[in-house]
Amino acid sequence: MLRMTFGAALSELRKAQKTAKGVSLYSRHVNRPLGRVFAAAAYAAGLRPNHVTLLSAAFTGGGIAAVALVRPGWLMAVAVYALLVTGFALDSADGQLARLRRESSAAGEWLDHVVDCAKVTAVHAAVLVSFYRFFDLSSDGWLLLPLGFQLAAVLIFCGGLLADKLKPKPKPQAQPAADAAPAPAPPPSRLRAVALLPVDYGVFCVVFLLLGSERAFLAGYTALAAAAGLFLAAFMAKWFRELSAAS
Repeated sequence: MLRMTFGAALSELRKAQKTAKGVSLYSRHVNRPLGRVFAAAAYAAGLRPNHVTLLSAAFTGGGIAAVALVRPGWLMAVAVYALLVTGFALDSADGQLARLRRESSAAGEWLDHVVDCAKVTAVHAAVLVSFYRFFDLSSDGWLLLPLGFQLAAVLIFCGGLLADKLKPKPKPQAQPAADAAPAPAPPPSRLRAVALLPVDYGVFCVVFLLLGSERAFLAGYTALAAAAGLFLAAFMAKWFRELSAAS
């Protein structure tokens, strides 16, 4: 079977996108389209989904390592942002490539989640190391900030993953008559998409562009940490309520 060209693969991917429900504006309009381009390029190059997952880990790992090991500066900030945002787009590309190649598997999903968990944990650990090594902090109490942010991020990631797995699957609906047009799906909420921006990983990557200024980075990182704490409380209440109602 002949492999599709980059353009043909990109066209097919545009037709096979996941629902935008519950997805922030950044992921909907920036990360998924960029991941789509990477997925088409990977398909044209003959790469498999797991190869793209490992590429995502390599880019993200490079950015995280730079945060921990390199003294902050404006050039370093741009490099870190580029590595992290590319890794995030590749994280979207592996699933899109799997759907295009019809190669979705439990092993691939497991690898993707393991890489995501490592990313969520390691990036805040790297910020903690950078604070300790390079920042002129007014108090050692600032070192608790990355730990708190890390806790909130890990709980949101694991809590959401478990809630999705534990919620009962909706019962299949009766098929409409052959001459009946299917009911159109309601459009995703734009207000929700905007509200989710503070806890979108792509928006989080933007804060690393501020690494050239300690004060600016501390302000941006603190604001996103506070948002993560508020969303954690809201998400936990929502997931517990949904699972309680389903049991």
